[in-house]
Amino acid sequence: MNLPLPLAPSQAPPTSLSAEEIAAMQAEVRALAAERGAVILAHNYQVPEVQEVADYVGDSLGLSRKAAAADGEVIVFCGVHFMAETASILCPEKTVLIPDLDAGCSQAASIDAEQLAAWREQYPGGVVVMYVNTTAEVKALTDYCCTSANAEQVVRHIYDTHGPDTEILFGPDMWLGAYVEKRLGKRMHVWDGECHVHAGIRPADIEAIRAAHPGADFLIHPECGCSTSVMEYVAAGDLESEGVHMLSTGGMLQYARDAERAVGGAGEQLAAADKVAADKVAADNGERAVGGTGEQPAAAVPAKRRQAVVATEVGMLYPLRMAAPDVDFIPANAEASCGYMKMITLPKLRDALRDMQFEVRVAPDVAARARVPIDRMVAIG
Repeated sequence: MNLPLPLAPSQAPPTSLSAEEIAAMQAEVRALAAERGAVILAHNYQVPEVQEVADYVGDSLGLSRKAAAADGEVIVFCGVHFMAETASILCPEKTVLIPDLDAGCSQAASIDAEQLAAWREQYPGGVVVMYVNTTAEVKALTDYCCTSANAEQVVRHIYDTHGPDTEILFGPDMWLGAYVEKRLGKRMHVWDGECHVHAGIRPADIEAIRAAHPGADFLIHPECGCSTSVMEYVAAGDLESEGVHMLSTGGMLQYARDAERAVGGAGEQLAAADKVAADKVAADNGERAVGGTGEQPAAAVPAKRRQAVVATEVGMLYPLRMAAPDVDFIPANAEASCGYMKMITLPKLRDALRDMQFEVRVAPDVAARARVPIDRMVAIG
């Protein structure tokens, strides 16, 4: 297995393709997928041309569910290595491909099976909750998996079913762990790991963006290094809680859909009001509007667009803007880009399908143990 490196890869930018080349290659990819009986799954952080050609685009939890329900004989996972492993665990009878075997994850690299086994020995009665961003070997030593979408729900379930004094070992993301602790008002044992991209979105970024866009909503991924400080701003009254949303990437997409519906309805009302105002100006100045002086009725002032600051990997901006073109989505940190996710390119996707290369398969004994915490996560929701 190709183990991910702890830091973002250093690589040359991919060769740019023209719009015509992208369209032609996307058609080739779809034809190959049909020929191979393949389902293409893509994470929200993938480059736009890969998202556009996928059968399903989503967050880790949604992709896990789609992998489990996939009808095709082949799954091509456009994401990082642990995601393809999860698909292999859930679908051992299928061929799972990843377009680049070296597309790792700094967070998954922050804890290995040996480290987790030693940690468990320190707390023999503890319940282990591991973020799905971990290797198959780590999942095999885990009691429950979780994602950013359901971490709070999973931990709450453990307290409800195992008792309120249960010791929970939560990892590897320390920021998500701190978020869950604040939400539930209980302390856990939290591993000191992080996603290098989300951890790089710091409180200073939020301070600067608040000053530049004072009326914007905030969409904050719980993995971000700014998440706990934002919660403190809200608690202190420095930031209106109505405009702050701690969301997984799937939750961000739902926000975008809801916002677009709200903006669309408001837009129709504003357009009607603007037309009434314009007609009144024309009536009051009819001789100038029609009389050939060249002057036109005063234009209505355009309504201010709704704004939302997004604190997550910048690839998420593309699906958000597609879902809500009438909302301005602003990155909290424009440099928050995952080099691992961007290793998956359209040519590599085409090559993986054409040559049926770069299969990811988890050993049966590891897969059987790793499936238990995943199934528990999916059953909880």
